[in-house]
Amino acid sequence: MNIALIGYGRMGHEIEAIAVKRGHSIELIVDQDNVDDLNKTNLKGIDVAIEFSFPDAAFDNIIKCLELKVPVVSGTTGWLENYDKAVEICRKNGTSFIHSSNYSIGVNLLFRLNSELAKQMSRYNDYNVSIEEIHHIKKLDAPSGTAITLAGGIVEQHPGYNKWCFESEKTENSVPIRSVREGNVPGTHTVTWESDIDSISLRHEAKSRKGLALGAVIAAEFIHSKKGIFTMDNVMGF
Repeated sequence: MNIALIGYGRMGHEIEAIAVKRGHSIELIVDQDNVDDLNKTNLKGIDVAIEFSFPDAAFDNIIKCLELKVPVVSGTTGWLENYDKAVEICRKNGTSFIHSSNYSIGVNLLFRLNSELAKQMSRYNDYNVSIEEIHHIKKLDAPSGTAITLAGGIVEQHPGYNKWCFESEKTENSVPIRSVREGNVPGTHTVTWESDIDSISLRHEAKSRKGLALGAVIAAEFIHSKKGIFTMDNVMGF
């Protein structure tokens, strides 16, 4: 595949290394200093764009590609109030689009286990759930998109919960999320169900950004020749 990388921070560099190792070519790199390079001329011949930029730039980046019929893999969080618009533009232009709060294969297994556990826990009223997410100090959004996705999985499967909230603003029927920013932590997420008798936890700890980058490239391989809106459930065959 010929890939356009949109966002060339630490994740962009990881994606580049893995994509090249898997036999793909990085034909265009767009970052904060050359945003005007994301144009029709430079996107000609691009098979898929992988977008890991910033929340305030993501939607415009995605739309530019979709309107030129370039499939997009997006991992940027913090812009999803415009997700439905992106879906509409993708369908209108007959291309493909996938967004995930986390492309790590391990995290997507966690999403699956989290939903199943929430479904089972709906039978037991003695347990209360909480989520903790820990990331490096440079992460801009809080809670993380991964934590919000985990909370969404609980809300879908457990009738006792209908939304998420910050831990400090805990309300009835909400899933509290605690966000911690420290050091260079790539990402640790823990879902805990607590009762007076015991506790049950699901935990994923990323050792580096390589898992995220690999998943993003695998997603690009999956969607680049397809049309439609996809999720990581499709990529993983759930």
